[in-house]
Parts: sequence; structure tokens; C-alpha cells
Amino acid sequence: MASPSIGRGSGLHPVRGRLSTEERAAIQRAWAALIPEADAIADSITLALFEQDPDYLQAGSDITAVVRRSTREHIRLGLRKLSGTQHGSEDNTEVWRRTGRERARQGIPMELVLKAYTLGSRTLWEELVNARGANPGLLEPRLLLVAGQRLWHALDAQNTILVDSYRRETARMQQRDVTKILAVLDGLRDGRGADPAFVVDARNTLGLTTQHRVACVVGPLSERGDPPLTSPEDAVDGVTSLSHWHIRDGVQFGVVCPAKTDLAPVAEALAARAVGPVGIAASADGLVSFAAAYRAAARAAATIGAGDTPAAVATDRLPHIVMSADDEISDLVVSHALGSLNGHPPAQREVLLRTLAHVLATDGSPTNAAKLLYCHRNTVIYRLHQVEELTGRSITAPDDRLLLTLALVRSGHWADAVAGVAATHAGNVTPESSTATSAR
Repeated sequence: MASPSIGRGSGLHPVRGRLSTEERAAIQRAWAALIPEADAIADSITLALFEQDPDYLQAGSDITAVVRRSTREHIRLGLRKLSGTQHGSEDNTEVWRRTGRERARQGIPMELVLKAYTLGSRTLWEELVNARGANPGLLEPRLLLVAGQRLWHALDAQNTILVDSYRRETARMQQRDVTKILAVLDGLRDGRGADPAFVVDARNTLGLTTQHRVACVVGPLSERGDPPLTSPEDAVDGVTSLSHWHIRDGVQFGVVCPAKTDLAPVAEALAARAVGPVGIAASADGLVSFAAAYRAAARAAATIGAGDTPAAVATDRLPHIVMSADDEISDLVVSHALGSLNGHPPAQREVLLRTLAHVLATDGSPTNAAKLLYCHRNTVIYRLHQVEELTGRSITAPDDRLLLTLALVRSGHWADAVAGVAATHAGNVTPESSTATSAR
């Protein structure tokens, strides 16, 4: 549909100065001539809109009827405003505000809404040009240009009001959504997963299905109040399908939906960005058991020391969790497991405990332990005999082995020994450096 252009090269130039009463009336009469065709014009705009932007249809099955009704309302009001026949109670600005709010709620991108308004203004301009082509006496060329200029100026005002309304409604929606998400996370942490109705609502709020795997991530804030993860969503983006985060009572925690059952990729992704300890625990029954997963993740985080990888899966820290759960019980385990070795002179006790840890970490092999400790195999065997004599325990007895391992976890020797074994297997350490590491 051809239309004359406005601006340079058209032979027409912007009109400056005030219009006379007669000129304003002539422009209004020209617009009034289109009023009988208002609904037909609006329907052509709606049709063109859906042909050009089929993404509109994603807003719901009834969006076609909604947009058709809204477009008719806009065109009718617009023509009455332009023609000076508007009713006193009609308020175009309220219609634009309402449309901005509605399109935001429908999830239609703002650029599509603005494009629709531009399409509507262009169509009205083309209809006016066509009406004058059919009836040259309807409006002289100069006033036709003025009518077009004012139409486009009106579009600027419409867009300004609509954008403001759209953004305000989007902000309100986001605030309501965020508030509800945080309330759901608080409820899950507090054990409301036991309430079936709450779980259904929580899934809807968080965007989860019953098929999603669920895990919990927990990390305490620093003494200055800084979270261990500054951009947790970005950190887990490649290894989870969904995540929601919250900070409450000095703790940062989140619901994550791992892509795999194995949580190691999540721990690795978090460790790369963590500036403080972070624990991860699977929630076996989804949101139902989230509170238990929260406690396990929190306990895992509490066992992570300055020299450890900053993020760890709870199941990889179970001995540490067990021995950190209760100081009195942990001390009892150490005292019971080590016997008189616990009262041995510190320097000798350190040598014996380090040796015991390396033997147990190498599956009871004095030969492999000797390589890590950079000493003779017979020296290791001699020290083991001392340990067994002082503790009254045998490293070949399953119960004794468990108690001794837990005692070593508590003392810190177990972590050093395991780290030495892992480094040797990776080819990153020599026996001398392993011994130096253990001595530290």
C-alpha cells in the first residue's frame, strides 16, 4: 500500500506555526471520514500483526481474540481523538497504560508491542492517504502532511506511556515472583516438604516437575557478610537445568536441578567460583526431602577447611560430617580408638598417626605407605606394631579399622594422607613432597 513519505526528498516539508481553526477542522473531518471503517481497519492491522509476528500466538490460545478486541478499541478511540469527536469520558492514555500492563502479564515482548503500535499508526496514515486519493478534495496536500506529522507525534506519546506501564508491571510481577520463590525456599528449608499441598505449589512456583532431580547447595556467609558464591546461577548454568537461590540467617542456599545423578560436575562448577565453603547434597525424594538435604549440605560445608577444595558433595565428606556433628561424641571416638597412644608424647604421636593414616589410605599396604612417607617398609611395619600395641587395635579388624579411620579424620591426618595418595596417582607428587605435605 503506497504512501507519500514525510521529510526530505518528498517535496513536502514540516509545517511550522499554528494552524487556523479552519485548517484544524479540515484535518479532523478527514480523519472522521475513516470512522465508519474503523473496525475493518483494525482487523486488517490484527491480521498483518499475526502474519508478521507469529510469536504473538505463544501468549495463549485466546490471544488472537484479545488482540483483535484491543486493536479495535485503539483504532476507534484514536480516530475519535484525531477527528475531535471523542467522548468526554474517554481516556486514550488509560487504554495505553492498560495495554502495557496486559501485554506484560501475557509475556509478549515489549518490542513486539511497540511494533504493533507502529503498524497501527502506519496503517491509519496509509488509509488517510488512500481516502484522499479517492477524494482529492478531502484534504489539501499541505494539511495531509500535517495530519501525518501529528499522527507520528501521537505515536511517540503512546509509546512512552505504554513502555512505562509495561516496565512497571514487569517490575511488579518480578517482585511478586521473587517474593514467592523466596517464601517457597524458606518453607522447604524449614521442612514444609512434608506437606503435599505445599510441594505442589512449590513445584509450580519454582518451575519444577516430578521428573526433575533435586539437590541443595549451602554455604555460610563470610564474617563480612559476603556470600560464598557471587553469581550462583551462572556457576551452575552448564550442569543444571534450573536453580533458585536465597540468603537467609547468614547462609546462602539454593535448589538446583542437576543434569546428572552424579553431583561431582556441580561441585566442580561451584568450586571454580566459590570464595568460601559450599556443601552439596542430593534430595532423594525431590522437594519432599529438601530439608534433610539442606542439613547434610550445611554439615558438609562446615567440614571444609582452608586447604580443601571449596565445594564438596556431602556423601564425599561423610566421615568428616560424622566426626563434626558432636564434639563430645567425636572426642569419645578418638579417645576410645587411640587408647594410650592419645597420651603419647606429641612428636612421637604425630609420626605414628601419620604413618597409620598413610597405611590405611593405601588399603593397608606398608610398601605403598613407605613410598609416600619416603622411608623403609620395615620402618612402617615397626611403627604399625607400636600403634597396635598402644591402641590395642588391629588394622585388619573391620571395626578397629573404622574407629581408627574416624579418629584420623578428626585429627586431620586422614585428609593429608588421602591427598598424598591422590596426588601420587595423578603423577603430581614425589614421595619426598608427599612426606613434606603430610608433615605440614
